[in-house]
Amino acid sequence: MRVVQIVIAIVCAVLLSQCGGVKSNTTKSEEKREYAPGTRTMKRSLDNIYAVRTRAEYESMVTHYWDDFDFKAKEDIVAYDTVDIVYALSDYVTVIPPQHADSLLRSLIRRASESREVLNFFATISEMVLHDPNSPMRNDEYYIPILEEIIASPLLDEYDRIAPMYDLEIARKNRIGHTANDFTYTLNNGKQGRLHNIEADYTLIMFSNPGCPMCREIMDEITASPLLNEMHERGNIEILSVYPDEDITAWRDYHSEMPKRWIVSYDKGMVITNERLYNLNAIPSLYLLDSDKRVLVKDGTNVAYIEDVISYLEAQE
Repeated sequence: MRVVQIVIAIVCAVLLSQCGGVKSNTTKSEEKREYAPGTRTMKRSLDNIYAVRTRAEYESMVTHYWDDFDFKAKEDIVAYDTVDIVYALSDYVTVIPPQHADSLLRSLIRRASESREVLNFFATISEMVLHDPNSPMRNDEYYIPILEEIIASPLLDEYDRIAPMYDLEIARKNRIGHTANDFTYTLNNGKQGRLHNIEADYTLIMFSNPGCPMCREIMDEITASPLLNEMHERGNIEILSVYPDEDITAWRDYHSEMPKRWIVSYDKGMVITNERLYNLNAIPSLYLLDSDKRVLVKDGTNVAYIEDVISYLEAQE
């Protein structure tokens, strides 16, 4: 089984408007309701998307999810409550079947391409949901087809495409199932090694900064994990900590607080950052690799999820 299929199997459990009625006699002006800026919300195809019980309900929900959204709003897009639509998109990317996510998200952006105003709106909320470092829904695999459709839109000129093209370049790096970019790391004693030369069933990379509270929390979670500790003792996993910034004095001062069995290193010359080998917009950042250095978990912070991925893979053997 391919790595992508394995990871999808971990992430997803299989999830097993009504319009119409009497024709209205209202005039066209009466049918068009006016909204104050930021007050319009979108009715969902189901009141509770997590109450779906049958496959038919699920398929109907996905098919009709955006029926109440006015893709022809043009300049009236400002009437929509951005927070409400952010939540709507967050729920949507949660429930759509991963195997159809690419086509569904492309279709969504094509519908949004009715006007520049609506396209800009969806570009903004897509970035907030799928690309923002602090978003729990961050997902490059879902963001990539959205970016590709935005870039392909005839509504954009060459200047407008610069930002999404940059984001697309970053999103395409170190994709799930692909080989992670190699790099040189430097130890406190000056010795160097390369990521791809680490021999283990799994390699867990942790990009971190000294004094970063969340980095400390994640480090403590890793060191407290029975699974990761046992695998580390057996030599099945290596944990590589990498400091990617330039204050080496601060890193050396913090070095003694790092776990002794980890490979504790820094990026000499900030090559990873300068050559954009990894997306380091948010620190800490975890990458789990298999023995061939293919990416299993990308830019994560959830140690429990990393444990789940490893447990699932080990159970397949």
